[in-house]
Amino acid sequence: MKVLVIGSGGREHTIVWKLNQSKRVTKIYCAPGNGGIAQLAECVPIKVMEFDKLVDFAKENKIDMVVVAPDDPLAAGAVDAFEAEGIRAFGPNKAAAIIEGSKAFSKNLMKKYNIPTADYEVFDNSADAVAYIERQNKFPIVIKADGLALGKGVIIAENFADAKKAVSDIMDDKVFGAAGGKVVIEEFLTGPEISVLAFTDGKTLKPMVSAQDHKRALDNDKGLNTGGMGTFSPSRIYTPELEDECMKNIFIPTMEAMNAEGRTFKGVLYFGLMKTADGVKVIEYNCRFGDPETQVVLPRLESDLYDIFDAVIDERLSDIEIKWNNGAAVCVVLASGGYPQKYKTGYEIDGICKAESMGALVFHAGTKYENGKILTAGGRVLGVTALGTDLDTAIKNAYDYVKLINFTDMHYRKDIGIKKNI
Repeated sequence: MKVLVIGSGGREHTIVWKLNQSKRVTKIYCAPGNGGIAQLAECVPIKVMEFDKLVDFAKENKIDMVVVAPDDPLAAGAVDAFEAEGIRAFGPNKAAAIIEGSKAFSKNLMKKYNIPTADYEVFDNSADAVAYIERQNKFPIVIKADGLALGKGVIIAENFADAKKAVSDIMDDKVFGAAGGKVVIEEFLTGPEISVLAFTDGKTLKPMVSAQDHKRALDNDKGLNTGGMGTFSPSRIYTPELEDECMKNIFIPTMEAMNAEGRTFKGVLYFGLMKTADGVKVIEYNCRFGDPETQVVLPRLESDLYDIFDAVIDERLSDIEIKWNNGAAVCVVLASGGYPQKYKTGYEIDGICKAESMGALVFHAGTKYENGKILTAGGRVLGVTALGTDLDTAIKNAYDYVKLINFTDMHYRKDIGIKKNI
Protein backbone atom coordinates (compact mmCIF):
# COMPACT_ATOMS: atom_id res chain seq x y z
CA MET A 1 0.00 0.00 0.00
CA LYS A 2 1.13 3.53 -0.80
CA VAL A 3 0.39 6.15 1.87
CA LEU A 4 0.50 9.95 1.77
CA VAL A 5 0.83 11.65 5.18
CA ILE A 6 0.01 15.36 5.27
CA GLY A 7 1.92 17.59 7.69
CA SER A 8 5.44 18.57 8.73
CA GLY A 9 5.83 18.28 12.50
CA GLY A 10 6.78 15.85 15.24
CA ARG A 11 3.32 14.29 15.16
CA GLU A 12 3.67 13.52 11.46
CA HIS A 13 7.19 12.13 11.92
CA THR A 14 5.82 9.77 14.58
CA ILE A 15 2.92 8.67 12.35
CA VAL A 16 5.32 8.05 9.43
CA TRP A 17 7.70 6.14 11.74
CA LYS A 18 4.85 3.92 12.96
CA LEU A 19 3.36 3.33 9.49
CA ASN A 20 6.85 2.38 8.31
CA GLN A 21 6.61 -0.66 10.62
CA SER A 22 3.48 -1.98 8.88
CA LYS A 23 3.90 -5.07 6.71
CA ARG A 24 1.20 -3.69 4.42
CA VAL A 25 2.88 -0.35 3.68
CA THR A 26 5.38 -0.35 0.81
CA LYS A 27 5.84 3.37 0.17
CA ILE A 28 5.24 6.52 2.23
CA TYR A 29 5.10 10.08 0.93
CA CYS A 30 4.83 13.12 3.20
CA ALA A 31 3.71 16.60 2.21
CA PRO A 32 5.60 18.72 2.98
CA GLY A 33 7.55 16.72 5.60
CA ASN A 34 10.75 17.80 7.37
CA GLY A 35 14.41 16.85 7.76
CA GLY A 36 13.69 13.79 9.91
CA ILE A 37 10.70 12.55 7.94
CA ALA A 38 12.87 12.67 4.80
CA GLN A 39 14.86 9.73 6.19
CA LEU A 40 11.75 7.49 6.23
CA ALA A 41 9.52 8.86 3.48
CA GLU A 42 9.68 10.73 0.21
CA CYS A 43 8.93 14.36 1.02
CA VAL A 44 6.77 16.27 -1.45
CA PRO A 45 6.94 20.10 -1.62
CA ILE A 46 3.19 20.69 -1.35
CA LYS A 47 1.74 22.73 1.54
CA VAL A 48 -0.96 21.26 3.76
CA MET A 49 -3.65 23.70 2.56
CA GLU A 50 -3.00 23.18 -1.18
CA PHE A 51 -5.84 20.69 -1.57
CA ASP A 52 -5.96 20.68 -5.38
CA LYS A 53 -2.24 19.90 -5.64
CA LEU A 54 -2.49 17.23 -2.93
CA VAL A 55 -5.44 15.55 -4.64
CA ASP A 56 -3.66 15.63 -8.02
CA PHE A 57 -0.53 14.12 -6.45
CA ALA A 58 -2.56 11.36 -4.80
CA LYS A 59 -4.27 10.49 -8.09
CA GLU A 60 -1.07 10.58 -10.16
CA ASN A 61 0.81 8.38 -7.69
CA LYS A 62 -2.09 5.96 -7.08
CA ILE A 63 -2.10 6.58 -3.33
CA ASP A 64 -4.06 3.94 -1.40
CA MET A 65 -4.57 6.03 1.75
CA VAL A 66 -4.10 9.66 2.73
CA VAL A 67 -3.58 10.51 6.41
CA VAL A 68 -4.51 14.12 7.17
CA ALA A 69 -2.76 14.92 10.46
CA PRO A 70 -2.90 18.69 11.23
CA ASP A 71 -5.94 20.66 12.42
CA ASP A 72 -6.06 23.41 9.76
CA PRO A 73 -6.56 21.16 6.70
CA LEU A 74 -9.02 18.96 8.59
CA ALA A 75 -11.14 21.95 9.62
CA ALA A 76 -11.00 23.30 6.06
CA GLY A 77 -12.25 20.04 4.51
CA ALA A 78 -9.16 18.18 3.26
CA VAL A 79 -10.74 14.77 3.86
CA ASP A 80 -13.84 15.87 1.92
CA ALA A 81 -11.62 16.92 -1.00
CA PHE A 82 -9.96 13.49 -1.19
CA GLU A 83 -13.18 11.54 -0.71
CA ALA A 84 -14.87 13.57 -3.47
CA GLU A 85 -12.26 12.09 -5.85
CA GLY A 86 -12.67 8.55 -4.53
CA ILE A 87 -9.41 8.59 -2.51
CA ARG A 88 -9.45 6.87 0.88
CA ALA A 89 -8.57 9.37 3.62
CA PHE A 90 -8.10 9.01 7.36
CA GLY A 91 -9.43 11.84 9.49
CA PRO A 92 -12.73 13.59 10.21
CA ASN A 93 -14.56 15.45 7.46
CA LYS A 94 -15.14 19.20 7.69
CA ALA A 95 -18.52 18.83 9.39
CA ALA A 96 -16.98 16.73 12.18
CA ALA A 97 -13.69 18.66 12.51
CA ILE A 98 -15.67 21.67 13.76
CA ILE A 99 -15.42 20.03 17.19
CA GLU A 100 -11.93 21.57 17.30
CA GLY A 101 -12.37 24.28 14.68
CA SER A 102 -14.90 26.17 16.84
CA LYS A 103 -14.68 26.22 20.63
CA ALA A 104 -18.13 27.82 20.70
CA PHE A 105 -19.52 24.80 18.82
CA SER A 106 -17.86 22.30 21.13
CA LYS A 107 -18.98 24.11 24.30
CA ASN A 108 -22.55 24.34 23.03
CA LEU A 109 -22.43 20.64 22.08
CA MET A 110 -21.37 19.71 25.62
CA LYS A 111 -24.10 21.87 27.16
CA LYS A 112 -26.78 20.37 24.87
CA TYR A 113 -25.78 16.75 25.57
CA ASN A 114 -24.87 17.13 29.28
CA ILE A 115 -21.18 16.37 28.82
CA PRO A 116 -19.33 17.76 31.86
CA THR A 117 -17.31 20.93 31.18
CA ALA A 118 -16.57 24.35 32.69
CA ASP A 119 -19.36 26.96 32.80
CA TYR A 120 -18.96 29.45 29.95
CA GLU A 121 -20.44 32.16 27.73
CA VAL A 122 -19.71 32.97 24.07
CA PHE A 123 -19.33 36.56 22.79
CA ASP A 124 -18.95 38.05 19.33
CA ASN A 125 -18.00 41.57 20.43
CA SER A 126 -15.42 42.73 22.92
CA ALA A 127 -17.60 45.21 24.86
CA ASP A 128 -20.10 42.52 25.87
CA ALA A 129 -17.27 40.14 26.77
CA VAL A 130 -15.57 42.70 29.02
CA ALA A 131 -18.88 43.64 30.66
CA TYR A 132 -19.51 39.95 31.42
CA ILE A 133 -16.05 39.54 32.98
CA GLU A 134 -16.65 42.62 35.11
CA ARG A 135 -20.00 41.26 36.31
CA GLN A 136 -18.52 37.85 37.10
CA ASN A 137 -15.61 39.41 39.00
CA LYS A 138 -14.07 35.95 39.59
CA PHE A 139 -10.39 35.40 38.85
CA PRO A 140 -8.51 33.66 37.41
CA ILE A 141 -10.78 33.45 34.37
CA VAL A 142 -10.14 31.64 31.06
CA ILE A 143 -10.44 33.46 27.73
CA LYS A 144 -10.30 31.41 24.51
CA ALA A 145 -10.21 32.45 20.87
CA ASP A 146 -13.01 30.54 19.15
CA GLY A 147 -11.00 29.23 16.18
CA LEU A 148 -7.69 27.48 15.54
CA ALA A 149 -4.64 29.29 16.93
CA LEU A 150 -1.79 26.75 16.88
CA GLY A 151 -2.64 25.65 20.41
CA LYS A 152 -1.91 29.15 21.75
CA GLY A 153 -5.36 30.80 21.73
CA VAL A 154 -6.06 30.29 25.45
CA ILE A 155 -5.27 32.97 28.02
CA ILE A 156 -5.68 32.56 31.78
CA ALA A 157 -6.23 36.06 33.20
CA GLU A 158 -5.37 36.62 36.86
CA ASN A 159 -7.20 39.96 37.20
CA PHE A 160 -9.64 42.28 35.41
CA ALA A 161 -6.93 44.33 33.67
CA ASP A 162 -5.33 41.20 32.20
CA ALA A 163 -8.72 39.83 31.16
CA LYS A 164 -9.71 43.08 29.44
CA LYS A 165 -6.38 43.16 27.58
CA ALA A 166 -6.78 39.51 26.53
CA VAL A 167 -10.23 40.17 25.06
CA SER A 168 -8.93 43.27 23.25
CA ASP A 169 -5.87 41.40 21.91
CA ILE A 170 -8.01 38.54 20.58
CA MET A 171 -11.08 40.38 19.28
CA ASP A 172 -9.91 43.90 18.43
CA ASP A 173 -6.21 43.50 17.58
CA LYS A 174 -6.74 40.00 16.08
CA VAL A 175 -3.47 38.60 17.49
CA PHE A 176 -4.73 35.14 16.50
CA GLY A 177 -6.21 36.32 13.21
CA ALA A 178 -9.64 35.07 12.18
CA ALA A 179 -9.67 32.69 15.16
CA GLY A 180 -10.62 35.70 17.31
CA GLY A 181 -13.99 36.46 15.68
CA LYS A 182 -15.63 35.11 18.82
CA VAL A 183 -14.36 34.39 22.31
CA VAL A 184 -15.38 31.77 24.83
CA ILE A 185 -15.08 32.91 28.44
CA GLU A 186 -14.92 30.06 30.95
CA GLU A 187 -14.76 29.55 34.66
CA PHE A 188 -11.30 28.54 35.83
CA LEU A 189 -11.21 24.90 36.89
CA THR A 190 -8.54 23.42 39.16
CA GLY A 191 -7.16 19.92 39.17
CA PRO A 192 -4.68 17.73 37.32
CA GLU A 193 -5.05 17.40 33.55
CA ILE A 194 -5.17 14.21 31.49
CA SER A 195 -4.97 13.77 27.72
CA VAL A 196 -6.76 10.79 26.17
CA LEU A 197 -6.78 10.20 22.43
CA ALA A 198 -9.26 7.75 20.96
CA PHE A 199 -9.79 6.02 17.64
CA THR A 200 -13.42 6.17 16.56
CA ASP A 201 -15.36 5.27 13.43
CA GLY A 202 -18.61 6.81 14.67
CA LYS A 203 -19.92 3.43 15.89
CA THR A 204 -17.12 2.21 18.13
CA LEU A 205 -14.68 4.24 20.25
CA LYS A 206 -11.39 2.77 21.47
CA PRO A 207 -9.28 4.98 23.76
CA MET A 208 -5.52 4.95 23.46
CA VAL A 209 -3.22 4.89 26.49
CA SER A 210 -3.42 8.10 28.55
CA ALA A 211 -0.87 10.91 28.43
CA GLN A 212 -0.13 14.30 29.97
CA ASP A 213 1.12 17.37 28.12
CA HIS A 214 3.10 20.34 29.48
CA LYS A 215 1.92 23.50 27.72
CA ARG A 216 3.89 26.27 29.43
CA ALA A 217 7.29 27.28 28.07
CA LEU A 218 9.18 27.23 31.37
CA ASP A 219 9.72 24.88 34.31
CA ASN A 220 7.06 24.66 37.03
CA ASP A 221 4.39 25.60 34.48
CA LYS A 222 5.61 29.19 34.15
CA GLY A 223 5.86 31.29 31.01
CA LEU A 224 3.70 31.49 27.92
CA ASN A 225 1.44 28.79 26.49
CA THR A 226 3.10 26.80 23.70
CA GLY A 227 2.12 23.99 21.36
CA GLY A 228 3.54 21.64 24.03
CA MET A 229 6.98 21.35 25.64
CA GLY A 230 6.87 17.69 26.55
CA THR A 231 4.63 14.83 27.51
CA PHE A 232 4.53 11.47 29.22
CA SER A 233 2.42 8.32 29.15
CA PRO A 234 0.66 6.94 31.09
CA SER A 235 -0.89 9.62 33.29
CA ARG A 236 -0.07 9.01 36.94
CA ILE A 237 -3.69 9.56 38.01
CA TYR A 238 -5.74 7.92 35.23
CA THR A 239 -7.03 4.84 37.02
CA PRO A 240 -9.34 2.18 35.53
CA GLU A 241 -12.13 3.76 37.60
CA LEU A 242 -11.49 7.16 36.02
CA GLU A 243 -11.43 5.57 32.56
CA ASP A 244 -14.84 4.00 33.24
CA GLU A 245 -16.17 7.40 34.35
CA CYS A 246 -14.82 9.05 31.19
CA MET A 247 -16.19 6.35 28.87
CA LYS A 248 -19.65 6.66 30.43
CA ASN A 249 -19.89 10.44 30.88
CA ILE A 250 -17.62 11.85 28.15
CA PHE A 251 -16.19 9.57 25.43
CA ILE A 252 -19.28 7.64 24.29
CA PRO A 253 -21.65 10.62 24.83
CA THR A 254 -19.40 12.78 22.61
CA MET A 255 -19.39 10.21 19.81
CA GLU A 256 -23.16 9.85 20.07
CA ALA A 257 -23.69 13.64 20.25
CA MET A 258 -21.78 14.13 17.00
CA ASN A 259 -23.89 11.40 15.37
CA ALA A 260 -27.07 13.08 16.61
CA GLU A 261 -25.90 16.38 15.09
CA GLY A 262 -25.35 14.70 11.71
CA ARG A 263 -21.58 15.17 12.09
CA THR A 264 -20.35 11.58 12.49
CA PHE A 265 -16.73 11.69 13.62
CA LYS A 266 -14.27 9.23 12.06
CA GLY A 267 -10.60 9.52 12.98
CA VAL A 268 -8.73 10.42 16.15
CA LEU A 269 -10.70 12.33 18.77
CA TYR A 270 -8.56 13.97 21.45
CA PHE A 271 -10.02 14.65 24.88
CA GLY A 272 -8.28 17.26 27.02
CA LEU A 273 -9.58 16.46 30.50
CA MET A 274 -9.32 17.81 34.04
CA LYS A 275 -9.99 15.84 37.20
CA THR A 276 -11.88 18.28 39.42
CA ALA A 277 -13.54 17.93 42.81
CA ASP A 278 -16.81 17.47 40.85
CA GLY A 279 -15.51 14.70 38.62
CA VAL A 280 -13.69 14.67 35.29
CA LYS A 281 -14.57 17.56 32.94
CA VAL A 282 -13.66 18.34 29.32
CA ILE A 283 -11.24 21.24 28.85
CA GLU A 284 -11.04 20.91 25.07
CA TYR A 285 -11.48 18.61 22.11
CA ASN A 286 -9.05 18.17 19.23
CA CYS A 287 -10.00 16.50 15.95
CA ARG A 288 -6.64 14.77 15.45
CA PHE A 289 -3.56 13.30 17.12
CA GLY A 290 -2.10 15.70 19.71
CA ASP A 291 1.41 17.03 19.37
CA PRO A 292 3.52 16.04 21.34
CA GLU A 293 1.19 13.39 22.86
CA THR A 294 1.54 11.30 19.70
CA GLN A 295 5.28 11.04 20.38
CA VAL A 296 4.63 9.02 23.57
CA VAL A 297 1.39 7.24 22.64
CA LEU A 298 2.32 5.67 19.28
CA PRO A 299 5.67 4.29 20.54
CA ARG A 300 3.56 2.28 23.02
CA LEU A 301 1.30 0.88 20.27
CA GLU A 302 2.01 -2.76 19.44
CA SER A 303 -0.68 -3.16 16.77
CA ASP A 304 -0.37 -2.21 13.09
CA LEU A 305 -1.34 1.47 12.69
CA TYR A 306 -2.28 1.04 9.02
CA ASP A 307 -4.76 -1.70 9.97
CA ILE A 308 -6.36 0.62 12.53
CA PHE A 309 -6.66 3.51 10.06
CA ASP A 310 -8.10 1.10 7.48
CA ALA A 311 -10.72 -0.17 9.96
CA VAL A 312 -11.77 3.36 10.95
CA ILE A 313 -12.29 4.37 7.31
CA ASP A 314 -14.40 1.24 6.69
CA GLU A 315 -16.34 1.63 9.98
CA ARG A 316 -15.22 -1.77 11.28
CA LEU A 317 -13.15 -0.63 14.26
CA SER A 318 -15.06 -3.09 16.47
CA ASP A 319 -13.33 -5.94 14.58
CA ILE A 320 -9.81 -4.77 15.47
CA GLU A 321 -7.96 -5.62 18.66
CA ILE A 322 -5.57 -2.83 19.65
CA LYS A 323 -2.61 -3.81 21.83
CA TRP A 324 -0.43 -1.48 23.90
CA ASN A 325 2.92 -1.80 25.65
CA ASN A 326 2.34 -1.59 29.42
CA GLY A 327 5.55 0.35 30.11
CA ALA A 328 5.98 4.12 29.93
CA ALA A 329 7.19 6.78 27.50
CA VAL A 330 8.44 10.35 27.98
CA CYS A 331 9.05 13.04 25.35
CA VAL A 332 11.10 16.19 25.99
CA VAL A 333 10.71 18.91 23.37
CA LEU A 334 13.87 20.77 22.35
CA ALA A 335 12.88 24.27 21.23
CA SER A 336 14.56 27.30 19.73
CA GLY A 337 15.51 29.92 22.33
CA GLY A 338 12.77 32.58 22.45
CA TYR A 339 9.93 30.21 21.45
CA PRO A 340 6.93 30.73 21.46
CA GLN A 341 7.80 34.35 20.61
CA LYS A 342 10.74 35.45 18.44
CA TYR A 343 13.51 32.99 17.68
CA LYS A 344 16.22 32.37 15.09
CA THR A 345 16.59 29.26 12.92
CA GLY A 346 19.19 27.71 10.63
CA TYR A 347 21.45 26.34 13.36
CA GLU A 348 23.12 22.97 12.85
CA ILE A 349 21.96 20.20 15.23
CA ASP A 350 24.56 17.83 16.67
CA GLY A 351 24.17 14.53 18.47
CA ILE A 352 20.95 13.08 17.03
CA CYS A 353 22.66 9.93 15.74
CA LYS A 354 24.46 9.43 19.05
CA ALA A 355 21.20 9.72 20.99
CA GLU A 356 19.46 7.32 18.62
CA SER A 357 22.30 4.83 18.97
CA MET A 358 21.71 4.88 22.74
CA GLY A 359 17.99 4.07 22.28
CA ALA A 360 16.34 7.46 21.83
CA LEU A 361 13.45 7.97 19.44
CA VAL A 362 14.11 11.44 18.01
CA PHE A 363 11.08 12.92 16.26
CA HIS A 364 11.71 16.02 14.16
CA ALA A 365 9.27 18.93 14.51
CA GLY A 366 10.98 21.97 12.99
CA THR A 367 14.03 20.82 11.02
CA LYS A 368 15.32 20.83 7.47
CA TYR A 369 17.95 18.70 5.76
CA GLU A 370 20.47 20.78 3.82
CA ASN A 371 23.92 19.92 2.43
CA GLY A 372 24.14 16.77 4.52
CA LYS A 373 23.26 18.60 7.75
CA ILE A 374 20.12 18.77 9.91
CA LEU A 375 19.31 22.43 10.69
CA THR A 376 16.74 24.06 12.99
CA ALA A 377 13.72 25.37 11.07
CA GLY A 378 11.01 26.08 13.63
CA GLY A 379 10.09 26.93 17.21
CA ARG A 380 9.74 23.37 18.42
CA VAL A 381 12.70 21.58 16.85
CA LEU A 382 12.86 17.99 18.15
CA GLY A 383 10.90 15.67 20.40
CA VAL A 384 13.25 13.31 22.24
CA THR A 385 11.28 10.24 23.32
CA ALA A 386 12.44 7.52 25.71
CA LEU A 387 10.78 4.28 26.73
CA GLY A 388 11.06 2.62 30.12
CA THR A 389 9.48 -0.02 32.32
CA ASP A 390 8.00 2.81 34.41
CA LEU A 391 7.74 6.60 34.26
CA ASP A 392 10.75 7.35 36.47
CA THR A 393 12.99 5.17 34.29
CA ALA A 394 11.63 6.75 31.10
CA ILE A 395 12.18 10.26 32.50
CA LYS A 396 15.81 9.48 33.37
CA ASN A 397 16.38 7.93 29.94
CA ALA A 398 14.85 10.92 28.16
CA TYR A 399 17.07 13.46 29.92
CA ASP A 400 20.15 11.27 29.40
CA TYR A 401 19.40 11.35 25.66
CA VAL A 402 18.74 15.11 25.67
CA LYS A 403 22.24 15.73 27.06
CA LEU A 404 23.70 14.18 23.91
CA ILE A 405 21.99 16.69 21.55
CA ASN A 406 22.79 20.35 21.12
CA PHE A 407 22.25 23.39 18.91
CA THR A 408 22.66 27.12 19.43
CA ASP A 409 20.10 28.61 21.89
CA MET A 410 18.53 25.19 22.58
CA HIS A 411 15.80 25.45 25.20
CA TYR A 412 13.87 22.72 27.00
CA ARG A 413 12.02 22.12 30.23
CA LYS A 414 13.83 20.16 32.93
CA ASP A 415 10.70 18.93 34.73
CA ILE A 416 8.71 16.87 32.21
CA GLY A 417 6.80 14.16 34.09
CA ILE A 418 8.37 15.04 37.44
CA LYS A 419 5.24 16.10 39.36
CA LYS A 420 3.67 13.11 41.07
CA ASN A 421 0.10 14.49 41.17
CA ILE A 422 -0.49 14.75 37.42
